[in-house]
Amino acid sequence: MADDFSFEIVEKIGVLSDSKNGWTMELNTVSWGGRAPKYDIRSWSPDHQKMGKGVTLTAEEIESLKKILDGMKA
Repeated sequence: MADDFSFEIVEKIGVLSDSKNGWTMELNTVSWGGRAPKYDIRSWSPDHQKMGKGVTLTAEEIESLKKILDGMKA
């Protein structure tokens, strides 16, 4: 089953933070297993071959998140 795992970073949108070990927390659009790309927030190794745990969001979910963040007082 692990051999069937595939992903493609379709668009690199931005880096949210950097860690001391070179990994970055990023917002990208990613196609998982050849499916339509979704928004994805997770940590990536410098060569983007390894990844940490993350969250994948649809366009509707990212729009809802944007509205929530726009309404927050920082």
